[in-house]
Amino acid sequence: MIYSDKQYGVASARLNELRDAVAVAKARETDQAWLKQAEIAGIKSQIADIEAELAEYDLLKSGQVSFSKTYALEELPRVLVQARIASGMSQTDLAEKLGMKPQQVQRYEATDYMGASLGRLIEISKALGVKASGSFEGPKQAGGSVFAWGDADDIVWGQLPYKEMIKRKWFDMPRGANPVERVKEYFLQAAGPQFATALHRKKMHSGNAPNEYALLAWQARVLERARGKIEAQEIGPFDVDDRWMPQLVDLTKRKDGPKRARDLLASKGIVLIVERHLPGSYLDGAAMLADGDTPVVGLTLRHDRLDNFWFVLMHELGHVFLHLFDGLRFDFFDEEDGSDGDAIEAQANKFALDALIPGDLWDQCLSRFALSEEAVKIDAEAIGIDPSIIAGRIRKERGNYTILNDLIGLGQVRSQLEEAGDDLD
Repeated sequence: MIYSDKQYGVASARLNELRDAVAVAKARETDQAWLKQAEIAGIKSQIADIEAELAEYDLLKSGQVSFSKTYALEELPRVLVQARIASGMSQTDLAEKLGMKPQQVQRYEATDYMGASLGRLIEISKALGVKASGSFEGPKQAGGSVFAWGDADDIVWGQLPYKEMIKRKWFDMPRGANPVERVKEYFLQAAGPQFATALHRKKMHSGNAPNEYALLAWQARVLERARGKIEAQEIGPFDVDDRWMPQLVDLTKRKDGPKRARDLLASKGIVLIVERHLPGSYLDGAAMLADGDTPVVGLTLRHDRLDNFWFVLMHELGHVFLHLFDGLRFDFFDEEDGSDGDAIEAQANKFALDALIPGDLWDQCLSRFALSEEAVKIDAEAIGIDPSIIAGRIRKERGNYTILNDLIGLGQVRSQLEEAGDDLD
């Protein structure tokens, strides 16, 4: 890595020497062509390395680079050097800011900060505007995570998946604009700074390790679209009263049930938004509040199946009625295959299961043992629900996803819920 303008000059001179060496080698006549080619290849490899280091230094010096990933602690020394160069500071400038001799900064950087104390590393990080972050997973992790930020200033905006967000046209990117600044502006406008504070902790129920910044970006998009529906007065008043849930369950029997469900939820004051998940989020659904009092259910339709749609929808409605207004201050994000060891998620699961198939009726379902399509259809008709719900529950409880494939409603949801602004492809 190049640390200073002086080293940049030395590297540039060395680059010119190597380029001249390639020209000389190519002009040299020899009977051993293979040896000549090997020599040229070796020199070109050195040239490529130096060119890469020069390009990195030029980029850093231009000030047009942002550090947009979480760095492991062992990577911190290199990040500090990069941050110094990008800030336009020489080693002498940093030394003066810290009240030390330039030679000390030179020694730190030459030895990857091996001799620096923790206190000194913190001091240098603050001087350069470098934020460190990390994560911990306990040995008895139950398949869930909680993400929280003290305030919006704790967000490393460059970690939001802005390239994917631009690709999906969530916001425009004028020529010459800084993408990190644009993604920050988008989030603050779409979600608001309060969604990156302790007042809106993200509770993730997942069987995989999610990317918290992908969750944050996805939430901003869902809230933006939900607010559009609220402002257009498409959403009725909400009351924490779930006695109308049988109406929703009855819609499972309709071929256009998902579409009708969205309309029913809107009339009851709940916004349903379908938005494709972002890479790294492993997300099926979420429940949150828009503007403090309007429930929003977001679905990704990661699995385009009727059984998945109805269960995930009911699970998120469980959060709406049981948890969103009880002071927990969580935004709930769920992956269908997450662990059931969490008491809050167990409550939402029970709400969903009881709403779709009450326990006493489930105990009477012979299809749990017969495992035939005919038996599932008979039980579904008796209960008054779509066969996909029984088929999906049987598959889930048995852990066998190869059975009853023709009854789960594969490919029957997305086409019903497409609307302007949906990102389902």
